Amino acid sequence: MRNGRSFLLLLAALLLATRLCHVGILWEGDSYPLAAAGQMLHGKALYRGIWFDKPPLLALSYLLFAAAPGWPLRLFDAIYALAACWVAWRFAGELWSEAEGRWAAGLLAFFLCFGIPSAVIPVASDLLMLAPHLASVWLAWKRRAFWSGAMAGVAFWINPKGALVAAVCAVWFPTGIPLMAAGFAAVTAAVVAWLAAAGALPAYWDEVWRWGRIYAASPFLENPVRNGIVRFANWAGFHAALVVASAWFLAKHPGRWRWVVWLVVAVVGVAAGLRFFPRYFFLLLPVMVLMASRGLMMLGRRRDFVVLLLLIPLTRFGPDYVRAISDPGWRDTAMDRDSRAAAAIVRSLARSGDTLFVWGYRPELYPYTRLEAGTMYLDSQMLTGVPADRHLTQSEPVETEGARARRQGLAQTQPTFVVDGLGPYNPRLAIGRYSELREWLKHYRQVARTGEAVIYQRLH
Repeated sequence: MRNGRSFLLLLAALLLATRLCHVGILWEGDSYPLAAAGQMLHGKALYRGIWFDKPPLLALSYLLFAAAPGWPLRLFDAIYALAACWVAWRFAGELWSEAEGRWAAGLLAFFLCFGIPSAVIPVASDLLMLAPHLASVWLAWKRRAFWSGAMAGVAFWINPKGALVAAVCAVWFPTGIPLMAAGFAAVTAAVVAWLAAAGALPAYWDEVWRWGRIYAASPFLENPVRNGIVRFANWAGFHAALVVASAWFLAKHPGRWRWVVWLVVAVVGVAAGLRFFPRYFFLLLPVMVLMASRGLMMLGRRRDFVVLLLLIPLTRFGPDYVRAISDPGWRDTAMDRDSRAAAAIVRSLARSGDTLFVWGYRPELYPYTRLEAGTMYLDSQMLTGVPADRHLTQSEPVETEGARARRQGLAQTQPTFVVDGLGPYNPRLAIGRYSELREWLKHYRQVARTGEAVIYQRLH
């Protein structure tokens, strides 16, 4: 027991230290839910008063630390990652032995540290789903069907791919499907009741599901399949230790069929939408970590050679922590630095009661300025019809009429400050290019400019 506590403390120290290296940075995965939760603290209703195209439990989780950037955010990130590692430890330990449990927790902690920083540091929707994903399958294995379904429900209300978690649990414990459905329904009923009480159900459907369907149906690359193959190959290379140990497990383990189903479902989830962003691969991590923990034990002395493969991600991503705390010109944080500069200007001009609107996908400006949003929109992708995954370089909208109607609605608002954080990157999508907003923009004057943002203040 004492060794177990020491091991957990070691993982906690690793997770906290790596995340505190990013205490002065907001990544894209941080900024959107942080901005939404911050506006909820200003009294705005999610969906009805704030456009938010993610399920509600993502924004609500950021209220646990009062949506505060800096060390509270990074402490939350570390605690959450440690909780996920604990679930992996318990799951593998009960499946096999304490040794597999420690391998599972250690591998999960390692890969939640040594990966692409914008993916592994912020607890965005794909990462936030990881712990309930693991817990749901663990509970299905334990034949605790109702609670397995409830955890799958929690995963679903964090990320729609939680429905795939429910499918995996049904395969692992088919006779428990009725109780799983009851658990899933209980969580869903509670969330729907909350949305209905807030008058947000129609807006939730429009923002999360209708806009989400438009987004998912429009990949931004000409050859998304080729991109997917490359991304899977890259992921497998950096996770070679997991891949080799898991392959050994599948080759030798007699009850492999349930694991194969879980693996296939995870791969389908990663490929859904044909985007293959690094954060999507968190759907694969739970099953791979568990299989690898057993595979390493089955390898015996040969596991030492497999463990050496961990040097690949360690040497590639370890230096990023040094850059995060010592390199003020780190390319990966250029937009964040520009947002901090723009926010400092706005704060210097702002008075009590002033509000902000951000054009572009720069939601970090809301927590950096600490201003209330002057409109329901935290970014402009639903106003231009061009999703944020491409709007820095492309200008073809995936939606036109709905975006035009929203721009007309925007023209009826009067935020104190407008920050155009998109036009300097892509002039074709600059705020002044839209006819519905030209007259509205005449009520503002440009007061400052950073490298990649134009700041306007309303004329009084």
